[in-house]
Amino acid sequence: MPSPPRSPAPPQRRPQPSRRVPAPRERPVRSVRPPRRPRWAMRAVTTLSVVVLASAGIGHAVVSSLDAGITRIDAFKDMKNRPEAGHGMNILLVGTDGRDKISEQDRRAYRLGGAPCHCTDTMMIVHISEDRERATVVSLPRDSYAEMPAHVDQNSGQRHGPHPVKLNAAYAEGGPQLTIRTVESMTHVKIDHYLEVDFTSFMKTVDVLGGVKVCTPTPLKDGYTGLDLAAGTHTLLGGQALQYVRARHVDGASDLGRMRRQQRFLAALIEKATSSGVLLNPMRFRDVTRAVLGSVRADAGFGTDELLDLGRAMRSFSPSSSEFTTVPVGQLNYQVKNIGSTLKWDQAKADRLFGALRDDKPLTADRPRRGPAQGPVPVEVAPDTIRVQVANGSGTVGLAKRLDAALAATGFATTRRPVTAPAHVPRTVIFYDPRWDRSARSLAAALPGSELRPAPGQGPLLKVTAGADFRDVRKVRFDDPGQPEQSVVRGSEVVCSRDT
Repeated sequence: MPSPPRSPAPPQRRPQPSRRVPAPRERPVRSVRPPRRPRWAMRAVTTLSVVVLASAGIGHAVVSSLDAGITRIDAFKDMKNRPEAGHGMNILLVGTDGRDKISEQDRRAYRLGGAPCHCTDTMMIVHISEDRERATVVSLPRDSYAEMPAHVDQNSGQRHGPHPVKLNAAYAEGGPQLTIRTVESMTHVKIDHYLEVDFTSFMKTVDVLGGVKVCTPTPLKDGYTGLDLAAGTHTLLGGQALQYVRARHVDGASDLGRMRRQQRFLAALIEKATSSGVLLNPMRFRDVTRAVLGSVRADAGFGTDELLDLGRAMRSFSPSSSEFTTVPVGQLNYQVKNIGSTLKWDQAKADRLFGALRDDKPLTADRPRRGPAQGPVPVEVAPDTIRVQVANGSGTVGLAKRLDAALAATGFATTRRPVTAPAHVPRTVIFYDPRWDRSARSLAAALPGSELRPAPGQGPLLKVTAGADFRDVRKVRFDDPGQPEQSVVRGSEVVCSRDT
Protein backbone atom coordinates (compact mmCIF):
# COMPACT_ATOMS: atom_id res chain seq x y z
CA MET A 1 0.00 0.00 0.00
CA PRO A 2 1.59 3.35 -1.00
CA SER A 3 2.20 5.99 1.60
CA PRO A 4 0.54 9.36 1.02
CA PRO A 5 2.55 12.49 0.35
CA ARG A 6 3.35 14.26 3.52
CA SER A 7 3.89 17.85 4.45
CA PRO A 8 7.32 19.03 5.50
CA ALA A 9 8.21 18.84 9.15
CA PRO A 10 9.75 22.00 10.60
CA PRO A 11 12.40 23.22 10.57
CA GLN A 12 13.47 21.46 7.37
CA ARG A 13 10.89 21.34 4.58
CA ARG A 14 10.85 18.39 2.31
CA PRO A 15 8.63 17.65 -0.68
CA GLN A 16 5.65 15.34 -0.36
CA PRO A 17 6.07 12.48 -2.79
CA SER A 18 3.09 11.40 -4.90
CA ARG A 19 2.53 8.35 -7.06
CA ARG A 20 1.63 10.49 -10.04
CA VAL A 21 3.90 13.52 -9.85
CA PRO A 22 6.35 14.66 -7.21
CA ALA A 23 4.96 17.52 -5.17
CA PRO A 24 6.90 20.76 -5.56
CA ARG A 25 9.47 21.53 -2.88
CA GLU A 26 8.13 24.12 -0.49
CA ARG A 27 10.49 27.04 0.05
CA PRO A 28 10.23 30.16 2.16
CA VAL A 29 8.58 32.98 0.24
CA ARG A 30 11.27 35.32 -1.02
CA SER A 31 11.00 38.73 -2.54
CA VAL A 32 11.00 38.11 -6.26
CA ARG A 33 11.70 40.83 -8.75
CA PRO A 34 8.95 41.03 -11.38
CA PRO A 35 9.96 39.96 -14.87
CA ARG A 36 10.66 42.61 -17.45
CA ARG A 37 7.42 41.84 -19.27
CA PRO A 38 4.87 40.51 -16.77
CA ARG A 39 2.14 38.48 -18.44
CA TRP A 40 -1.30 39.92 -17.83
CA ALA A 41 -4.35 37.78 -17.82
CA MET A 42 -8.08 37.79 -17.88
CA ARG A 43 -8.95 41.29 -19.05
CA ALA A 44 -11.31 39.47 -21.40
CA VAL A 45 -13.59 38.47 -18.52
CA THR A 46 -14.64 42.08 -18.21
CA THR A 47 -15.81 42.16 -21.79
CA LEU A 48 -17.80 38.97 -21.42
CA SER A 49 -19.45 40.53 -18.39
CA VAL A 50 -20.74 43.26 -20.73
CA VAL A 51 -22.53 40.61 -22.77
CA VAL A 52 -23.94 39.00 -19.64
CA LEU A 53 -24.99 42.31 -18.11
CA ALA A 54 -26.96 43.13 -21.26
CA SER A 55 -29.14 40.12 -20.56
CA ALA A 56 -31.63 42.07 -18.49
CA GLY A 57 -32.93 43.85 -21.57
CA ILE A 58 -33.06 47.02 -19.46
CA GLY A 59 -33.58 49.36 -22.35
CA HIS A 60 -32.24 50.87 -25.51
CA ALA A 61 -30.95 54.04 -23.86
CA VAL A 62 -28.69 52.25 -21.36
CA VAL A 63 -27.25 49.88 -23.94
CA SER A 64 -26.90 52.72 -26.47
CA SER A 65 -24.68 54.55 -23.99
CA LEU A 66 -22.59 51.37 -23.77
CA ASP A 67 -22.35 51.23 -27.56
CA ALA A 68 -21.30 54.88 -27.73
CA GLY A 69 -18.44 54.29 -25.30
CA ILE A 70 -16.85 51.43 -27.24
CA THR A 71 -13.94 52.26 -29.53
CA ARG A 72 -14.58 50.81 -32.98
CA ILE A 73 -12.02 49.05 -35.16
CA ASP A 74 -12.30 47.53 -38.63
CA ALA A 75 -11.23 44.06 -37.54
CA PHE A 76 -12.42 42.26 -40.68
CA LYS A 77 -11.20 44.64 -43.40
CA ASP A 78 -10.42 42.95 -46.75
CA MET A 79 -10.40 39.46 -45.20
CA LYS A 80 -10.75 36.67 -47.78
CA ASN A 81 -10.89 32.86 -47.85
CA ARG A 82 -12.60 32.69 -44.49
CA PRO A 83 -14.19 29.56 -42.99
CA GLU A 84 -17.85 28.88 -43.67
CA ALA A 85 -20.21 30.26 -41.06
CA GLY A 86 -21.56 27.73 -38.60
CA HIS A 87 -24.50 28.06 -36.23
CA GLY A 88 -24.57 30.45 -33.32
CA MET A 89 -22.25 33.39 -32.67
CA ASN A 90 -18.47 33.23 -32.20
CA ILE A 91 -16.73 36.08 -30.39
CA LEU A 92 -12.94 36.34 -30.16
CA LEU A 93 -12.00 37.95 -26.84
CA VAL A 94 -8.48 39.35 -26.69
CA GLY A 95 -6.82 40.79 -23.59
CA THR A 96 -4.07 43.37 -24.09
CA ASP A 97 -1.51 45.06 -21.84
CA GLY A 98 -2.75 48.33 -20.31
CA ARG A 99 -0.28 49.05 -17.51
CA ASP A 100 0.13 52.63 -18.60
CA LYS A 101 -3.45 53.41 -17.48
CA ILE A 102 -3.14 52.23 -13.89
CA SER A 103 -2.10 54.38 -10.94
CA GLU A 104 1.42 54.20 -9.57
CA GLN A 105 0.04 53.23 -6.16
CA ASP A 106 -1.81 50.23 -7.61
CA ARG A 107 1.19 49.31 -9.76
CA ARG A 108 3.29 48.98 -6.61
CA ALA A 109 0.57 47.32 -4.53
CA TYR A 110 -0.18 44.62 -7.09
CA ARG A 111 3.33 44.32 -8.57
CA LEU A 112 2.45 45.74 -11.98
CA GLY A 113 5.89 47.16 -12.71
CA GLY A 114 7.58 47.46 -16.07
CA ALA A 115 6.72 49.21 -19.30
CA PRO A 116 3.55 48.29 -21.21
CA CYS A 117 4.25 45.92 -24.08
CA HIS A 118 1.06 46.59 -26.11
CA CYS A 119 0.81 42.87 -26.71
CA THR A 120 -1.74 40.16 -26.03
CA ASP A 121 -1.49 37.06 -23.88
CA THR A 122 -5.13 36.15 -23.29
CA MET A 123 -7.38 34.76 -26.02
CA MET A 124 -10.75 33.09 -25.76
CA ILE A 125 -13.36 32.03 -28.26
CA VAL A 126 -16.81 32.56 -26.77
CA HIS A 127 -19.50 30.63 -28.63
CA ILE A 128 -23.09 31.76 -27.99
CA SER A 129 -25.53 29.07 -29.11
CA GLU A 130 -28.08 29.84 -31.79
CA ASP A 131 -30.92 29.52 -29.27
CA ARG A 132 -29.00 31.91 -26.98
CA GLU A 133 -29.31 29.49 -24.05
CA ARG A 134 -25.67 28.40 -23.76
CA ALA A 135 -22.17 29.89 -23.84
CA THR A 136 -19.03 27.84 -24.51
CA VAL A 137 -15.70 29.45 -23.63
CA VAL A 138 -12.52 27.96 -25.14
CA SER A 139 -9.18 29.32 -23.90
CA LEU A 140 -6.36 29.47 -26.45
CA PRO A 141 -2.91 29.34 -24.76
CA ARG A 142 -0.77 32.36 -25.58
CA ASP A 143 2.24 30.13 -26.31
CA SER A 144 0.38 27.84 -28.73
CA TYR A 145 2.40 26.81 -31.77
CA ALA A 146 0.79 28.57 -34.74
CA GLU A 147 1.29 28.97 -38.47
CA MET A 148 0.85 32.66 -39.23
CA PRO A 149 -0.69 33.46 -42.65
CA ALA A 150 1.09 35.69 -45.16
CA HIS A 151 0.78 39.32 -44.12
CA VAL A 152 2.35 42.78 -44.03
CA ASP A 153 3.99 43.60 -40.69
CA GLN A 154 2.14 46.59 -39.23
CA ASN A 155 5.34 47.89 -37.60
CA SER A 156 7.92 47.60 -40.39
CA GLY A 157 5.72 47.43 -43.48
CA GLN A 158 7.65 44.33 -44.55
CA ARG A 159 5.75 41.54 -46.28
CA HIS A 160 6.07 38.09 -44.69
CA GLY A 161 5.12 34.71 -46.05
CA PRO A 162 3.50 32.03 -43.84
CA HIS A 163 5.76 31.13 -40.93
CA PRO A 164 5.60 29.47 -37.49
CA VAL A 165 5.13 31.64 -34.39
CA LYS A 166 3.63 31.62 -30.94
CA LEU A 167 -0.04 32.54 -31.16
CA ASN A 168 0.28 35.81 -29.25
CA ALA A 169 2.78 37.11 -31.85
CA ALA A 170 -0.05 37.59 -34.36
CA TYR A 171 -1.31 40.70 -32.55
CA ALA A 172 2.15 42.25 -32.31
CA GLU A 173 2.77 41.84 -36.05
CA GLY A 174 -0.67 42.50 -37.49
CA GLY A 175 -3.11 43.62 -34.84
CA PRO A 176 -6.72 42.40 -34.67
CA GLN A 177 -6.98 41.41 -38.34
CA LEU A 178 -3.96 39.11 -38.30
CA THR A 179 -5.05 37.72 -34.93
CA ILE A 180 -8.45 36.78 -36.36
CA ARG A 181 -6.91 35.33 -39.51
CA THR A 182 -4.48 33.20 -37.49
CA VAL A 183 -7.19 31.90 -35.15
CA GLU A 184 -9.53 31.11 -38.03
CA SER A 185 -6.73 29.31 -39.86
CA MET A 186 -5.97 27.17 -36.80
CA THR A 187 -9.55 26.39 -35.76
CA HIS A 188 -11.58 26.64 -39.00
CA VAL A 189 -14.16 28.49 -36.90
CA LYS A 190 -15.50 31.70 -38.44
CA ILE A 191 -15.21 34.61 -36.00
CA ASP A 192 -18.32 36.80 -36.07
CA HIS A 193 -17.23 39.52 -33.66
CA TYR A 194 -14.02 40.79 -32.11
CA LEU A 195 -13.75 42.31 -28.62
CA GLU A 196 -10.53 43.64 -27.11
CA VAL A 197 -9.94 44.92 -23.58
CA ASP A 198 -7.12 45.80 -21.24
CA PHE A 199 -7.09 45.18 -17.50
CA THR A 200 -7.51 48.74 -16.25
CA SER A 201 -11.29 48.39 -15.93
CA PHE A 202 -11.08 44.87 -14.53
CA MET A 203 -10.53 45.93 -10.92
CA LYS A 204 -13.27 48.59 -11.11
CA THR A 205 -15.74 46.07 -12.51
CA VAL A 206 -15.06 43.58 -9.72
CA ASP A 207 -15.30 46.35 -7.13
CA VAL A 208 -18.61 47.70 -8.43
CA LEU A 209 -20.04 44.18 -8.24
CA GLY A 210 -19.04 44.07 -4.59
CA GLY A 211 -16.31 41.48 -5.12
CA VAL A 212 -16.34 37.96 -6.53
CA LYS A 213 -16.23 34.78 -4.44
CA VAL A 214 -13.66 32.11 -5.29
CA CYS A 215 -12.80 28.81 -3.60
CA THR A 216 -9.45 27.09 -3.49
CA PRO A 217 -8.74 23.69 -1.95
CA THR A 218 -5.05 24.55 -1.66
CA PRO A 219 -3.13 27.64 -0.56
CA LEU A 220 -2.17 29.89 -3.49
CA LYS A 221 1.06 31.84 -3.24
CA ASP A 222 2.78 33.62 -6.14
CA GLY A 223 5.87 35.71 -5.51
CA TYR A 224 5.56 37.49 -8.86
CA THR A 225 2.01 38.83 -8.45
CA GLY A 226 1.96 38.93 -4.66
CA LEU A 227 -1.05 36.59 -4.49
CA ASP A 228 -1.32 34.94 -1.06
CA LEU A 229 -4.55 33.03 -0.39
CA ALA A 230 -5.08 30.37 2.26
CA ALA A 231 -7.12 27.30 1.37
CA GLY A 232 -10.83 28.06 1.60
CA THR A 233 -13.35 30.59 0.31
CA HIS A 234 -12.49 34.22 -0.38
CA THR A 235 -14.33 37.27 -1.69
CA LEU A 236 -11.83 39.06 -3.91
CA LEU A 237 -12.03 42.75 -4.66
CA GLY A 238 -10.46 44.26 -7.75
CA GLY A 239 -6.75 44.26 -6.96
CA GLN A 240 -6.64 40.81 -5.39
CA ALA A 241 -8.84 39.48 -8.21
CA LEU A 242 -6.28 40.75 -10.70
CA GLN A 243 -3.53 38.94 -8.83
CA TYR A 244 -5.62 35.75 -8.84
CA VAL A 245 -6.31 35.69 -12.58
CA ARG A 246 -2.78 36.47 -13.71
CA ALA A 247 -0.80 34.28 -11.27
CA ARG A 248 1.37 31.71 -13.08
CA HIS A 249 3.72 30.47 -10.37
CA VAL A 250 1.44 28.75 -7.87
CA ASP A 251 1.84 25.22 -9.27
CA GLY A 252 3.67 23.29 -11.97
CA ALA A 253 0.97 23.93 -14.58
CA SER A 254 2.09 27.50 -15.41
CA ASP A 255 -0.17 29.01 -18.12
CA LEU A 256 -2.46 25.97 -18.21
CA GLY A 257 -3.10 26.27 -14.48
CA ARG A 258 -3.62 29.99 -14.82
CA MET A 259 -6.23 29.47 -17.53
CA ARG A 260 -8.12 27.05 -15.31
CA ARG A 261 -8.24 29.71 -12.59
CA GLN A 262 -9.32 32.31 -15.14
CA GLN A 263 -12.20 30.10 -16.21
CA ARG A 264 -13.26 29.55 -12.61
CA PHE A 265 -13.14 33.27 -11.94
CA LEU A 266 -15.20 33.99 -15.05
CA ALA A 267 -17.82 31.46 -13.93
CA ALA A 268 -17.88 33.14 -10.51
CA LEU A 269 -18.18 36.57 -12.14
CA ILE A 270 -21.18 35.40 -14.17
CA GLU A 271 -22.74 33.89 -11.06
CA LYS A 272 -22.31 37.16 -9.14
CA ALA A 273 -23.73 39.23 -11.98
CA THR A 274 -26.75 36.99 -12.49
CA SER A 275 -27.54 36.38 -8.80
CA SER A 276 -26.87 39.79 -7.26
CA GLY A 277 -29.71 41.67 -8.96
CA VAL A 278 -27.38 43.89 -10.98
CA LEU A 279 -29.04 42.75 -14.22
CA LEU A 280 -32.42 43.97 -13.01
CA ASN A 281 -31.24 47.25 -11.50
CA PRO A 282 -30.73 49.96 -14.13
CA MET A 283 -28.56 52.10 -11.86
CA ARG A 284 -26.21 49.27 -10.89
CA PHE A 285 -26.19 48.07 -14.49
CA ARG A 286 -25.13 51.57 -15.56
CA ASP A 287 -22.38 51.70 -12.93
CA VAL A 288 -20.94 48.36 -14.01
CA THR A 289 -21.00 49.21 -17.71
CA ARG A 290 -19.35 52.56 -17.03
CA ALA A 291 -16.54 50.71 -15.27
CA VAL A 292 -16.03 48.63 -18.39
CA LEU A 293 -16.35 51.19 -21.18
CA GLY A 294 -12.97 52.87 -21.07
CA SER A 295 -10.91 49.92 -22.33
CA VAL A 296 -13.15 48.11 -24.80
CA ARG A 297 -12.47 47.98 -28.54
CA ALA A 298 -14.84 46.08 -30.81
CA ASP A 299 -15.58 45.50 -34.48
CA ALA A 300 -18.00 47.94 -36.06
CA GLY A 301 -20.73 45.31 -36.45
CA PHE A 302 -21.10 44.62 -32.73
CA GLY A 303 -23.46 47.41 -31.76
CA THR A 304 -26.58 48.33 -29.82
CA ASP A 305 -28.99 46.11 -31.74
CA GLU A 306 -26.73 43.07 -31.34
CA LEU A 307 -26.37 43.68 -27.60
CA LEU A 308 -30.12 44.11 -27.16
CA ASP A 309 -31.02 41.04 -29.22
CA LEU A 310 -28.47 38.98 -27.33
CA GLY A 311 -29.59 40.38 -23.99
CA ARG A 312 -33.27 39.61 -24.53
CA ALA A 313 -32.41 36.04 -25.49
CA MET A 314 -30.12 35.49 -22.47
CA ARG A 315 -32.36 36.65 -19.62
CA SER A 316 -32.30 33.19 -18.07
CA PHE A 317 -28.52 32.83 -18.41
CA SER A 318 -26.78 31.31 -15.38
CA PRO A 319 -23.48 29.54 -14.55
CA SER A 320 -25.09 26.19 -15.47
CA SER A 321 -25.65 27.62 -18.97
CA SER A 322 -21.91 28.09 -19.47
CA GLU A 323 -19.14 25.59 -20.14
CA PHE A 324 -15.39 26.14 -20.12
CA THR A 325 -12.41 24.33 -21.58
CA THR A 326 -8.92 24.86 -22.97
CA VAL A 327 -7.95 23.68 -26.42
CA PRO A 328 -6.44 20.17 -26.00
CA VAL A 329 -2.64 20.28 -25.81
CA GLY A 330 -0.74 17.29 -27.15
CA GLN A 331 2.82 18.33 -26.30
CA LEU A 332 4.24 20.68 -23.73
CA ASN A 333 7.59 22.35 -24.38
CA TYR A 334 7.45 21.78 -28.14
CA GLN A 335 10.72 23.34 -29.32
CA VAL A 336 10.72 25.42 -32.50
CA LYS A 337 13.85 26.93 -34.04
CA ASN A 338 14.16 30.69 -33.45
CA ILE A 339 10.97 30.63 -31.35
CA GLY A 340 11.71 28.43 -28.37
CA SER A 341 9.27 26.46 -26.26
CA THR A 342 5.67 26.29 -27.46
CA LEU A 343 2.51 24.29 -26.72
CA LYS A 344 1.50 22.00 -29.57
CA TRP A 345 -2.19 21.22 -29.85
CA ASP A 346 -3.54 17.68 -30.03
CA GLN A 347 -4.88 18.25 -33.51
CA ALA A 348 -7.37 15.36 -33.59
CA LYS A 349 -8.98 16.41 -30.30
CA ALA A 350 -8.83 20.10 -31.23
CA ASP A 351 -10.61 19.35 -34.51
CA ARG A 352 -13.41 17.59 -32.63
CA LEU A 353 -13.69 20.51 -30.20
CA PHE A 354 -13.93 23.16 -32.89
CA GLY A 355 -16.21 20.94 -34.96
CA ALA A 356 -18.64 21.00 -32.03
CA LEU A 357 -18.52 24.81 -32.01
CA ARG A 358 -19.23 24.99 -35.74
CA ASP A 359 -22.14 22.56 -35.32
CA ASP A 360 -23.43 24.43 -32.26
CA LYS A 361 -23.22 21.33 -30.06
CA PRO A 362 -22.66 21.53 -26.28
CA LEU A 363 -19.46 19.97 -25.00
CA THR A 364 -21.18 18.63 -21.86
CA ALA A 365 -24.30 17.22 -23.52
CA ASP A 366 -23.66 13.72 -22.17
CA ARG A 367 -23.57 14.87 -18.52
CA PRO A 368 -26.51 15.74 -16.28
CA ARG A 369 -26.70 19.33 -15.10
CA ARG A 370 -25.45 19.87 -11.57
CA GLY A 371 -25.78 22.69 -9.13
CA PRO A 372 -22.87 24.60 -7.57
CA ALA A 373 -20.02 22.47 -6.24
CA GLN A 374 -21.76 19.18 -7.12
CA GLY A 375 -19.02 18.09 -9.51
CA PRO A 376 -15.77 16.48 -8.31
CA VAL A 377 -13.85 18.75 -5.94
CA PRO A 378 -10.22 19.42 -6.95
CA VAL A 379 -7.66 18.28 -4.37
CA GLU A 380 -3.91 18.74 -4.03
CA VAL A 381 -2.94 15.09 -3.39
CA ALA A 382 -3.91 12.05 -5.48
CA PRO A 383 -6.51 10.06 -3.46
CA ASP A 384 -4.94 6.70 -4.30
CA THR A 385 -1.80 7.74 -2.40
CA ILE A 386 -3.72 8.54 0.80
CA ARG A 387 -4.05 5.67 3.29
CA VAL A 388 -7.17 5.79 5.46
CA GLN A 389 -8.40 3.81 8.48
CA VAL A 390 -12.14 4.17 9.20
CA ALA A 391 -13.75 3.82 12.62
CA ASN A 392 -17.44 3.93 13.59
CA GLY A 393 -18.15 6.55 16.23
CA SER A 394 -21.83 7.02 15.44
CA GLY A 395 -23.45 3.98 17.02
CA THR A 396 -25.10 3.16 13.67
CA VAL A 397 -24.41 -0.46 12.81
CA GLY A 398 -22.47 -0.89 9.55
CA LEU A 399 -21.68 2.81 9.06
CA ALA A 400 -17.88 2.36 9.11
CA LYS A 401 -18.10 -0.39 6.51
CA ARG A 402 -20.25 1.83 4.28
CA LEU A 403 -17.89 4.80 4.68
CA ASP A 404 -14.83 2.65 3.97
CA ALA A 405 -16.41 1.36 0.75
CA ALA A 406 -17.49 4.86 -0.34
CA LEU A 407 -13.98 6.29 0.20
CA ALA A 408 -12.44 3.37 -1.70
CA ALA A 409 -14.88 3.93 -4.59
CA THR A 410 -13.78 7.58 -4.69
CA GLY A 411 -10.16 6.47 -5.02
CA PHE A 412 -8.76 6.58 -1.48
CA ALA A 413 -6.50 3.75 -0.29
CA THR A 414 -8.59 2.54 2.64
CA THR A 415 -7.52 -0.39 4.82
CA ARG A 416 -10.79 -2.23 4.04
CA ARG A 417 -10.84 -3.14 7.74
CA PRO A 418 -13.13 -0.69 9.55
CA VAL A 419 -13.16 -0.73 13.35
CA THR A 420 -15.32 0.53 16.20
CA ALA A 421 -14.31 3.81 17.85
CA PRO A 422 -13.84 3.81 21.67
CA ALA A 423 -16.52 6.51 22.05
CA HIS A 424 -19.41 8.03 20.10
CA VAL A 425 -18.82 11.41 18.42
CA PRO A 426 -21.45 13.80 17.05
CA ARG A 427 -19.21 15.03 14.23
CA THR A 428 -16.94 13.15 11.82
CA VAL A 429 -13.27 13.67 12.78
CA ILE A 430 -10.11 13.18 10.71
CA PHE A 431 -7.04 12.51 12.85
CA TYR A 432 -3.80 13.26 11.02
CA ASP A 433 -0.10 13.74 11.57
CA PRO A 434 0.67 17.43 10.78
CA ARG A 435 3.42 16.23 8.44
CA TRP A 436 0.66 14.88 6.18
CA ASP A 437 -1.59 17.94 6.28
CA ARG A 438 -2.00 18.14 2.50
CA SER A 439 -3.31 14.59 2.47
CA ALA A 440 -5.64 15.45 5.35
CA ARG A 441 -7.07 18.46 3.49
CA SER A 442 -7.65 16.29 0.42
CA LEU A 443 -9.52 13.71 2.52
CA ALA A 444 -11.54 16.47 4.24
CA ALA A 445 -12.70 17.68 0.81
CA ALA A 446 -14.39 14.29 0.37
CA LEU A 447 -16.04 14.53 3.81
CA PRO A 448 -17.80 17.94 3.94
CA GLY A 449 -18.27 19.22 7.47
CA SER A 450 -15.67 16.94 9.00
CA GLU A 451 -13.24 18.22 11.64
CA LEU A 452 -9.47 18.09 11.10
CA ARG A 453 -7.72 17.19 14.36
CA PRO A 454 -3.89 17.05 14.49
CA ALA A 455 -2.33 13.92 15.98
CA PRO A 456 1.46 14.39 16.07
CA GLY A 457 3.41 11.17 15.64
CA GLN A 458 0.51 9.26 14.10
CA GLY A 459 2.39 8.72 10.85
CA PRO A 460 1.12 8.53 7.26
CA LEU A 461 -2.11 6.64 8.04
CA LEU A 462 -5.09 9.01 8.33
CA LYS A 463 -7.79 7.93 10.78
CA VAL A 464 -11.45 8.85 10.25
CA THR A 465 -14.02 8.46 13.02
CA ALA A 466 -17.47 8.61 11.46
CA GLY A 467 -19.87 10.69 13.55
CA ALA A 468 -23.63 10.89 13.67
CA ASP A 469 -23.49 13.75 11.13
CA PHE A 470 -22.04 11.60 8.33
CA ARG A 471 -24.21 11.50 5.22
CA ASP A 472 -22.15 10.77 2.13
CA VAL A 473 -18.73 11.01 0.46
CA ARG A 474 -18.15 13.75 -2.11
CA LYS A 475 -16.19 12.84 -5.22
CA VAL A 476 -12.79 14.48 -5.62
CA ARG A 477 -10.50 15.10 -8.56
CA PHE A 478 -6.71 15.34 -8.65
CA ASP A 479 -5.50 17.56 -11.51
CA ASP A 480 -2.01 16.36 -12.38
CA PRO A 481 0.09 19.44 -13.29
CA GLY A 482 2.23 17.23 -15.53
CA GLN A 483 -0.69 16.32 -17.76
CA PRO A 484 -1.71 18.83 -20.46
CA GLU A 485 -5.16 17.30 -20.97
CA GLN A 486 -7.89 19.83 -20.26
CA SER A 487 -11.38 18.86 -19.12
CA VAL A 488 -14.68 20.55 -19.86
CA VAL A 489 -16.57 21.98 -16.90
CA ARG A 490 -19.85 23.80 -16.48
CA GLY A 491 -19.81 27.11 -14.68
CA SER A 492 -22.09 25.69 -11.98
CA GLU A 493 -19.49 23.00 -11.23
CA VAL A 494 -16.65 25.38 -10.41
CA VAL A 495 -18.33 28.22 -8.54
CA CYS A 496 -18.41 28.09 -4.74
CA SER A 497 -21.27 26.24 -3.11
CA ARG A 498 -24.00 28.49 -1.74
CA ASP A 499 -23.34 27.42 1.85
CA THR A 500 -19.70 28.54 1.83
